[in-house]
Amino acid sequence: MPSPSRRDFLQQSAHTLAGGTFANWVSRAAAAEPRVDPLPVAALITSYYPVSHADVIVSKILEGYQRNNEAPRPALKLVSMYVEQNHEHDISRSLAEKHDVRLCRSIDEAITLGTDRVQVRGVLGIAEHGNYPLTPETQQKMYPRRRFFDETVATFDRCRQVVPYFNDKHLSYRWADAQAMVDTARERRFPLLAGSSLPLTWRLPVLELPRDCAIEEALTIGYGPLEDYGFHALEAHECMLERRRGGEAGVSAVEVALGPQIRETERAGRWSSELFAAALRMLPGNKNATTWDPLTVEYDNPRSQPAAYLLDHRDGLKSAVVMAAGLSGGFSFACRLRGESKPRACWFKLQDWGVFGHFSYLLEAFEATIRQGEAVYPIERTLLTTGILDRCMQGLAAGGSRQETPELAIAYRSTDWGFANHPQSKLILPHD
Repeated sequence: MPSPSRRDFLQQSAHTLAGGTFANWVSRAAAAEPRVDPLPVAALITSYYPVSHADVIVSKILEGYQRNNEAPRPALKLVSMYVEQNHEHDISRSLAEKHDVRLCRSIDEAITLGTDRVQVRGVLGIAEHGNYPLTPETQQKMYPRRRFFDETVATFDRCRQVVPYFNDKHLSYRWADAQAMVDTARERRFPLLAGSSLPLTWRLPVLELPRDCAIEEALTIGYGPLEDYGFHALEAHECMLERRRGGEAGVSAVEVALGPQIRETERAGRWSSELFAAALRMLPGNKNATTWDPLTVEYDNPRSQPAAYLLDHRDGLKSAVVMAAGLSGGFSFACRLRGESKPRACWFKLQDWGVFGHFSYLLEAFEATIRQGEAVYPIERTLLTTGILDRCMQGLAAGGSRQETPELAIAYRSTDWGFANHPQSKLILPHD
């Protein structure tokens, strides 16, 4: 995801390196890293090339969080890879040869190394990027996340063993697949971790809502393609809302507003211009919320046009995700708590250059999931956001619509797993 201030990041990074601060960051992180034996894992990948999701996740297992073959690094050992498509700029083969990783012809081989036993402690499914078709009606990318998962489960069943599974991003382009994956993991009793890096990235300023707080209204700003980046915005949104009183109650209806509907729903009070402005102020640069006109934004593809995702939660909360194409180049959040006049807000800061450090926190979470034997944050979050996104894509295809969502009666509570600059974070990495 390109950064709204990439030039600033580069300038700040050069200053940091010159001042020696970077070395201090790495030294602190290395000191905090526990000395444990690395756990063998397998990676199932659609396509592996520079700056692909496979690169910014799997390569950190091979080369460390800073990609310099030094600590800090995840206590994981990549023993095998299944790479489905050979990209023009593929790097899986060279990395496999360099790091003595077995390249496999099948998912079963990657997990068993050609035996009748599961030979790894965890499986990473990274089905993002690659040449895959779109669904005819909603134009969703048909990444094989369900197929990767099902073939993994088939191997588990054959070997009568299970290990934790990580699914990068949303569970599937299709709601029924997502529900089936979660049900299967529960039935087979293995941890399933999934989702975006947004809930784990740096928050500026640091913002963790009090557990059981009373949220009166909430809004998240996003940007970019409405499916690919819309998912990230929904995950950022939900990781904040799930801390409210009673936890997440599920979503009873989803409305998609497009074109003139965006400002019409704002004037009708369906989303708050004050919260929109508060969230916008968190992003770098001088941006004026009042001058943004969704009707004048130019876009090459309808899947990248301005949109508002309006959510009716089952406990009565109404919230919104505004994909502010033409205005925003980042993700930010604002909400109002009962009894407070001033909104609370933050920017979800990404390191969208260099080593893409925010992805490190997905690996940290998956390693902890393997070692603890349970997912460190709820799979229900990503099940819910997957379902919301699927409904949003249906609404987009319909030109904007409201849909009742009885299938999204997904109630759950947040865990205490933190984020990159949480006061109790154990993985300290630079982000400038």
